[in-house]
Amino acid sequence: MAPETGASRQERQTDRRNAITEAVMTAGSIRITELAERFEISTMTVHRDLDELESRGLLRKNRGVATALSTVLVESSDVYRASRELPAKRALAAAALDFIEPGQAIMLDDSTTTLHLVPHLHEKRPLTVITNTLTVMNELRSVTGITLLGLGGQYYNWCSAYMGRITTAAIAGLRADVLVMSTSAITDGVAFHQTMETVDVKRAMFDAASKRILLADHTKFDKRALHAMQPLADFDAVIVDAATDKRHVADLRQSGVNVVIAPRSRAAG
Repeated sequence: MAPETGASRQERQTDRRNAITEAVMTAGSIRITELAERFEISTMTVHRDLDELESRGLLRKNRGVATALSTVLVESSDVYRASRELPAKRALAAAALDFIEPGQAIMLDDSTTTLHLVPHLHEKRPLTVITNTLTVMNELRSVTGITLLGLGGQYYNWCSAYMGRITTAAIAGLRADVLVMSTSAITDGVAFHQTMETVDVKRAMFDAASKRILLADHTKFDKRALHAMQPLADFDAVIVDAATDKRHVADLRQSGVNVVIAPRSRAAG
């Protein structure tokens, strides 16, 4: 049997932590010993996983019990978001690739939807990629033909991204050809996010890009978040998946939004 690589170990760890998150959120609370038995791992490994998940605001660990947090921060965590609506996110990312041309400088936000665009960027090389997301930086740091500009600042573990005044100041000094971003929620034709730090960075990216592309799967129309970021009509294109309610699509188009529906067939890629 071939030895397990660091990448495969990391993937297995990520999958396990996603599964633990699901188990705790489904049960509300669950004993750590039960998690160890269910996933056939040591209690020490469970504690390490729970410590990481707790640091990302997904749950709380206390007296041998893991408890889910009933807060909107749970849905903001990249660990939670990464496993949601995968076919739709892949379809949206594939459709977004049509808006990118070789030689451009593109800006990517911290969304897990945009992350699905990253493996396809080699098709558009040469590119300059600007991002505040550590996950994207790690994916692209050794890709030939891609110049990577990493935006620093205060690191937020729950979203694996840099945000704050240092980040927005760095963005203000740049100009990108295309911004590809997603949103937490859509209400009354406006993109919303749960934290002001997130809004500040995305708004700075929006202002620094010539063309702005928003990716929004159908679930975003059923969610609510606290802070308004930008009206959808201000984006050059809003890409939605084929499962989006036709009523939402019609309302957006009536409001002057350029809506692009990602083909279902692309979701399988």
